[in-house]
Amino acid sequence: MTKQPKQDYEMLISRLDLVAFIEKFASFFAREKNKDSHSTSTFPIFALPGDRQFFSSLLQELDSVELKPLPKLAELDTPLIHLQKQGTLQLNEIFSFSQLVGYFLYLKKHITDSTPRTKAWCDKILIPEVIAKLPTFFTQKGEITKGIYPHIDELYSQIKQTKIRIDESLQKLLHTQALLPYLVDKSVHYINQNECLLLKAGYNHSIKGMVLERSQSGFFYLLPDSILTLKERQNTLKDSLEESLYLICKELSSTLAKHLPFLKFLNHCFDIFDSILARLSFAKALNLSFIYALDSKNHIILHEFSHPALHSPKPLSIDFSGDCLMITGVNAGGKTMLLKSILSACFLSKFLIPLKINPHHSKIPHFKHINAILSDPQNSKNDISTFAGRMLEFSQILNTPNLLLGIDEIELGTDADEAASLFKVFLEHLLENKAKILLTTHHKHLAALMANNPLIQLCAAMYDIHAQKPLFEFLNGSIGKSYAFETAQRYHIPSTLIAKAKSVYGADKQRLNELIERSSTLEITLEQKNKQLEQRIIEYDKKILSLKEQEEQQKKEFQALKHNLQNQYHKATQALKDALKAKESKEIHKAFNTAHAILKPTPTAKQPHSKAQNLQVNDYVKYQNTRGKILSIKGETCLVELESGMKLKEKIANLKKTQQSPKSLNLQKTTFKIAQNKSVGVSLDLHGMRGEEAIERLDEFLSNALMAGYDEVLVYHGIGTGILSRLVKEYLQQHPKIISFDDAPANMGGFGAKVIKL
Repeated sequence: MTKQPKQDYEMLISRLDLVAFIEKFASFFAREKNKDSHSTSTFPIFALPGDRQFFSSLLQELDSVELKPLPKLAELDTPLIHLQKQGTLQLNEIFSFSQLVGYFLYLKKHITDSTPRTKAWCDKILIPEVIAKLPTFFTQKGEITKGIYPHIDELYSQIKQTKIRIDESLQKLLHTQALLPYLVDKSVHYINQNECLLLKAGYNHSIKGMVLERSQSGFFYLLPDSILTLKERQNTLKDSLEESLYLICKELSSTLAKHLPFLKFLNHCFDIFDSILARLSFAKALNLSFIYALDSKNHIILHEFSHPALHSPKPLSIDFSGDCLMITGVNAGGKTMLLKSILSACFLSKFLIPLKINPHHSKIPHFKHINAILSDPQNSKNDISTFAGRMLEFSQILNTPNLLLGIDEIELGTDADEAASLFKVFLEHLLENKAKILLTTHHKHLAALMANNPLIQLCAAMYDIHAQKPLFEFLNGSIGKSYAFETAQRYHIPSTLIAKAKSVYGADKQRLNELIERSSTLEITLEQKNKQLEQRIIEYDKKILSLKEQEEQQKKEFQALKHNLQNQYHKATQALKDALKAKESKEIHKAFNTAHAILKPTPTAKQPHSKAQNLQVNDYVKYQNTRGKILSIKGETCLVELESGMKLKEKIANLKKTQQSPKSLNLQKTTFKIAQNKSVGVSLDLHGMRGEEAIERLDEFLSNALMAGYDEVLVYHGIGTGILSRLVKEYLQQHPKIISFDDAPANMGGFGAKVIKL
């Protein structure tokens, strides 16, 4: 079996115009990924250090989780080698390990059960206790934390105090009167990290010190003796600090070396999580989407995909269900970009790199090998021609399994008829090996040879004849015309030359192109009509769905209203039953009032306004679930005798005229024997009563008056403090059977009495 060449993704990225996109993606990593000098395959940034399905599940879980970014770390491979050889690391290298450990401590704390797979992965990272303490040794700036090593704190403090004394001494010297004539300026100059003064000749009469350098103007850079002493002390302290820090680094390096396997594992985990967070950050920053699951079928569907190299792309949607997609059509019409787009989408999805696509309607399978034969391989340095270079590339991929292959301008570099026969055989061989192929061509001979193959899917780039420009759209199942003459005219080739070319081209071939053009136009028209019909179907479906939702909503409202009415009438009926069981007249009246209060606020469905009813005395009417006869009419109120024999006053609006036969009222009347006073007066005196007692007496009085059929009664409550008057007024306002009430005339009690109409 032929050994397959190693996949060269770097060349593939260049050919697919993805270099800038990948560089942008690389900038989102916390740790720069350097290319392996011993590898010629690809940018290490694509390597998913683990199973793709594992990365896919973590990406989906962490998509909605807010985590702080990873620290910017350098590669730790060299420090790990030093630890392996019992070397001593520098303080900044130990700080890098501290940041590494610190982030995973943070991660284990903030990853919860809401992300089970991520939590399970974090739980496998068991940080040793001594390593877990490492972040406490450093501040955010990488300095030793105060209080960990007291002698280090003391050295830092002494160095700081010495620096302060040096500055104070310099300022004092700069303001010394004896030295002022010799000062060139009042600045402090640094020579070899030593603070110096720039003095003129003759300074030795005023100050002693060491000359470090002379300026170009002949002045002297002097380190004063007082400063020299302090600098020597400062340097001594710094040497002591360096020595102490070295001992600390040696101690910490020894501790780290004992846990070298764990640190290597943690460093690898950092790369894993860096790959995940970089992808999530990149997707959120550029509003991109992931293809989480690769389709098991060899079927490519792209929906609203935009190639990242295009600035204002027209989203691409294509269904590549065949095994070989043959793209024909107009020059500069987007054929090559269609080929690059399909290859790019498959390449980016393979490595879980986010892309501009609708992931819900797209399907992309997995391809182990992705190859593109796009550019002209001609190279004089390597002594190879265009066609020879193409043949070399074909020879390397003929037996490659699980291959996605893109070929641009397949007939490039040799005789058209010979190329058609040769590439027909190549394509059939690749298809037998289960390769999936995309190719662009203007070669009608090759298209004709392959058209009868059921594995071939035709696709044509479309051209707007009236606007004289490509549409950058593709028509499935059609062979497209190249429009070479029209393209030449668009790029300012003289029309006379184009006319001569057409005459040379021949009438037969011209007619063939016209037939192809008409066929394409017809298919475009049909496609547009299909889109219009689909749009109308969608609109009608939306209307039907909306009507169904309205119907369901009305049903719910009706059921709720029905249930509410049933509850209200059940309560009212129960109140009436309780009234019938009551022995005292007062309790019966209260029950009647309660039942009426229950029914009064009952919500009813809005009905269209009916015409005013012309009711007269002796008319038969329907009231709720019973019928009756009108005995008298007074204004908007009627006195009605019900089938049961009871009489009640009710508004005309609540009565409905009926043609009920008078015989129906000859039913056996139900009689109620209610114990009550035989004589009911038309007035009631409430003087001297407490509020509650007065209201009870008033309620009983009004009920008796209603049953006696009185239309008007008088109630005396007195003036006094006004409390009893207010209680009576509030009660009368709420009573359902009170038509109106007002203060009595002066001769009948005035403000101390109320005339009540029932």
